[in-house]
Amino acid sequence: MTSKLPTLPTWAAVAAAVVPAAVVTLLGDMGLLAPAAAALGTALAFAVTALFSRPATEDADTRMHRFVVIPAALVLSVLAGVIVGGVLDWWFIEPAAYTMGAAAGAAAGFWLHRGLGTQLALAFGAVAAAGVLALAATSVVLALSGVAPLHAFGQMLEFGLQPNSLVIVVNSATTLYLSAVAVAIGFKMKLFNIGVDGQYRLAALLAAAVGGAWVLPPVVHQVVVILVAVAVGGFWAGIAGYLKVTRGVSEVISTIMLNAVATGITAYLLNTDRLAVQISTNNIGTSPIPESGWVPGIPAGFMGSDRDIYGLVLLAAAVGVGYWTMLNRTRFGFDLRATGQSPTAALASGVNIRRMVLLSMVISGMVAGLVGIPQLLGQSHYYALDFPAGLGFTGIAIALLGRNHPAGIAFAALFWAFLDQSAQILDFEGIPKEIAVVTQATIVLTVVVVYEVVHRWGLRYQQQQVGRELAREGAEAR
Repeated sequence: MTSKLPTLPTWAAVAAAVVPAAVVTLLGDMGLLAPAAAALGTALAFAVTALFSRPATEDADTRMHRFVVIPAALVLSVLAGVIVGGVLDWWFIEPAAYTMGAAAGAAAGFWLHRGLGTQLALAFGAVAAAGVLALAATSVVLALSGVAPLHAFGQMLEFGLQPNSLVIVVNSATTLYLSAVAVAIGFKMKLFNIGVDGQYRLAALLAAAVGGAWVLPPVVHQVVVILVAVAVGGFWAGIAGYLKVTRGVSEVISTIMLNAVATGITAYLLNTDRLAVQISTNNIGTSPIPESGWVPGIPAGFMGSDRDIYGLVLLAAAVGVGYWTMLNRTRFGFDLRATGQSPTAALASGVNIRRMVLLSMVISGMVAGLVGIPQLLGQSHYYALDFPAGLGFTGIAIALLGRNHPAGIAFAALFWAFLDQSAQILDFEGIPKEIAVVTQATIVLTVVVVYEVVHRWGLRYQQQQVGRELAREGAEAR
């Protein structure tokens, strides 16, 4: 969408979008629900942006940009405005919160309109299409079961958005995020680390045993527990990496076997004759970690919840930033991506393939070792028989859903955790809560398929663009 009006300076264009968004939202709140008013204001602001601002991307004048990028930028800006307004509503009165949210959405719309690329827009479109297909499939299953889909989804949404539920979602997403990042590091090297589940459980057990054995000064205590978990996870994954580079053993086979070995070691050590003590009548676990080793939670009273958010949610965020930095700002990350895309080309350019495989598995295992730490230091304070299991396999699905990108994985982890939590209310409604599993499985399957379709479509589009450019240059040369 190319404007025929004069292009304004950046600050003026942003102001021209933000001001009408705020005004329209404030006035619309008198007759509409606040989220609807914010959506209306943000959409109007985007229209103003499209009139007075020109996209900075190279394909701004193409049909693909008009029919894919512009609608994607519009939808994303509206979502940003409504979500920001909903978050600010925890601190401010509703009209003020959603007015500020609309202003934020308008500003986001300006930058999306200017810089959103075709490939990224296609990726967002693929996620949206996969979500629609997953909801449609889930609706069919519910309808065949004699349940009204809209009623079930409404109950899930209402329960999932309650303050206590949102805290549980954030806490669950924290551990799922770490698990998915561990898997994604392997995926970038075309390595399938199925052993995250065994790596984090063994790491959590030994870290809990070390943490409960001594009383250390605060900070030092937490650091020791975390370092033990990282070391155990890295060592356990390194075994699979070593077997691959020295004996050619597939990491899929070795990590599956190592999962079984880790389960056996955990069962052997978690015994009252070894590392365990009696926790309750039907439960045993490691000695509780003294309070000096706990990580305080973040009070969620601002959300209206009496629960705490895991303090180590900040560690998960740091891991995500580190993952992105490693991939995109370091020589190692470049070698990792190059080896994953074409080992032959990487070898020809001087990359030590064996070293990359081994290091990638070790780093993946080190992150996997952190998966159980937020739960260990933030809530349970010991490793017991009821310690969460299966997070490693869930991480595989989340990494696929997030396309191995740290931001994509974060949204996928939150979405997955929201489905898990919101489904808990269905039992009280006489609806099988396993319906959330149907949605999760369907959306992973559809995302993989739709992404592949979109990827091929994008490649074809790029080839057509190159062909047109070459034809134009040839015509000019004649």
